[in-house]
Amino acid sequence: MSETITREGSLEAPTRHPVEWLTDSFWNKDELNRELERVFDICHGCRRCVSLCNAFPTLFDLVDESETMEVDGVDKADYMKVVDQCYLCDMCYMSKCPYVPPHEWNVDFPHLMLRAKAVHFKKEGTSFRNKMLSDTNKVGKMASIPLVDVTVNALNSNKTFRKVLEKTAGVHHQAPVPKYHSKTLRKRVKNMQDDIQPKAVGRTTGKVALYATCYGNYNSPELGEDFYRVFQHNNIHIELVPKEQCCGMPKLELGDLESVARAKEANIPVLAKLVDEGYDLIAPVPSCVLMYKQELPLLFPDDEDVLKVKKAFFDPFEYLHLRHKGGELDTNFVKELGDVSYQVACHLRVQNIGIKARDILNLVPGTTITAEERCSGHDGTYAVKVESHDHAVKIARPVVRKVDAQDRDHFISDCPMAASHIANLSEKVSKPEHPITLLRLAYDI
Repeated sequence: MSETITREGSLEAPTRHPVEWLTDSFWNKDELNRELERVFDICHGCRRCVSLCNAFPTLFDLVDESETMEVDGVDKADYMKVVDQCYLCDMCYMSKCPYVPPHEWNVDFPHLMLRAKAVHFKKEGTSFRNKMLSDTNKVGKMASIPLVDVTVNALNSNKTFRKVLEKTAGVHHQAPVPKYHSKTLRKRVKNMQDDIQPKAVGRTTGKVALYATCYGNYNSPELGEDFYRVFQHNNIHIELVPKEQCCGMPKLELGDLESVARAKEANIPVLAKLVDEGYDLIAPVPSCVLMYKQELPLLFPDDEDVLKVKKAFFDPFEYLHLRHKGGELDTNFVKELGDVSYQVACHLRVQNIGIKARDILNLVPGTTITAEERCSGHDGTYAVKVESHDHAVKIARPVVRKVDAQDRDHFISDCPMAASHIANLSEKVSKPEHPITLLRLAYDI
């Protein structure tokens, strides 16, 4: 007589299944609720992820305060309270949950939350505030018009205006919001072209196209200049992707999968053509890299161009590290960096490439990198919204306390938004920086 053995957990590498959003069952509310109840019950019995974000404490409070003190006592109408607290960082899936595939319980909490967000978005829509915050490309174009950028930045720095904005639009008055620049990244690097002859090393071609991202083009254009200087200094040919739209991550976090699909249809043909021409692809923001490395391939697993782009997309420091392994990274650094606090962005951690920025910067003499692998709680818009700002602050506090206690010479993060959020809460950080900026400083270029 055969006996079914249920394993308590799994030591195998997690396997991610495609998101079946083009099937009818994906959108069935009753089926969704059954799956939410099943997974919530598993999470309730485990509670290992309670410290990661506010989704799990919200779930466990609902369970503990119910009549049965089990998931069956939770009103299904309250399931969205849990869903709204998930910002799809993927850390529970990649670092905590013992029941992810190939375990037979097949728990994928983030993608279940994505499904719930998508069903809710399709049936209920979303607020004007959410549409505005997630339409980064349109907002960036308007706010970076000359003189308009000056006005927008002045208003965003005005305490009275910010309080009015909080009451009318739900944007928390204490949340840092990015500045806009009329001199965009595209304008800044226009005259920074090179005639470097690419040299292939390992998986890298030595010829990269920088996907600037909305944030990189409109909000932190100086970052693109740092990328150009560092990559050219290392004899890597670099140029901008000729045209682009938002990668779609902000819309993904809303559950607006149709908008994600439209962004994909605009971006993938351009990027795939570059890959065919021998380019590798990089982006300055980990969320955008993750979108092309993971989320789009899981949403469109049968699209050959999506898979082609996935294989050619690299985190910038992953790319430099691969060049270093092949002996093609310039290690003749001019300046020491001293002690550096480094918050490792969640969307970088879940790429499973290690902490390559730390490894590269540790090559600089007189430099010590202290990595903090803990969430900032920012998540693009989560820390900006009035209803979730306090949760974002609470999530960030442990990192802020460590950074302040260390009081290093520099504070860096791969994610400029996370860096600003932490710096805004810190008593010691006045100027957050990107790892590529420090690398340029070390080269003194």
